[in-house]
Amino acid sequence: MAAALAASWTAGPVDAAEPAPPMPEIVRVVAAPEATQGVTDDAAFLYAVQNGRIGRYSRATGERVGSWQGDPALYIHINSCRAMDGELVCAMSNYPETPMTSSVEWFDARTMRHVRSHSFGPGLGSLTWIDWHGGSWWACFANYDGEGGEAPRDHRATVLVRMDSHFVRQEAWLFPRDVLERFGHYSASGGRWGADGRLYVTGHDRAELYVLALPEAGGRLVHVDTMALPTNGQAFDWDVLRPGHVWTIDRRHAAMVESVLPPAGASRAGPWRSSP
Repeated sequence: MAAALAASWTAGPVDAAEPAPPMPEIVRVVAAPEATQGVTDDAAFLYAVQNGRIGRYSRATGERVGSWQGDPALYIHINSCRAMDGELVCAMSNYPETPMTSSVEWFDARTMRHVRSHSFGPGLGSLTWIDWHGGSWWACFANYDGEGGEAPRDHRATVLVRMDSHFVRQEAWLFPRDVLERFGHYSASGGRWGADGRLYVTGHDRAELYVLALPEAGGRLVHVDTMALPTNGQAFDWDVLRPGHVWTIDRRHAAMVESVLPPAGASRAGPWRSSP
């Protein structure tokens, strides 16, 4: 399957006049029927995310060794998870229902049991991903054009919010205009901070990873670079054991995909592992 994915890779550059970013190398593909929203990993397992389902897979063998499935009336749309301190920290929304409401859901990574919840309620958009970095929570609240959106807001109202450990809002930023254009009618489906202090974000469809930075002034993030991915958008994660490796999902083939990103260029110093 890795060869088939590599042959079908079709990412494009930010501008047609610019050369395409270097193509990543696919090194492993793990079949997972839950791999429709995102993927995360820890030292022993891979986790595939699908709305109200999470599958746990052996890192060594690729076999499914655990799972969780929730009541669809409660667990409507889990967008992404991050493995952290023995737990899965998951971003959930009620997409495509409106008014949009969001929450963070925690699962015990060993037992795959739901352990607690924090509700943001309505107001900002749909929570698509959340990350812990530099002593703060960083959460992306997506907004959409059409279905699942709330007029007059559209995808341009997608916002990154920094919060303290108790989820009290500290700061917020809009996304770069050119990256918003790449999102199309959707929004930022995945995001992780890198050890280089930059934010790495994926959209919904394009096989691209956007490198962002906090601005020197003002309230809009800065677009630093665009990197190619072997799969189309959705939530991703750095491999916790192998610097330079990233996990993404292929929705069409229902698979988790491990690939090696190209060496860091002059405009980036290497995102490979999330900083604490």
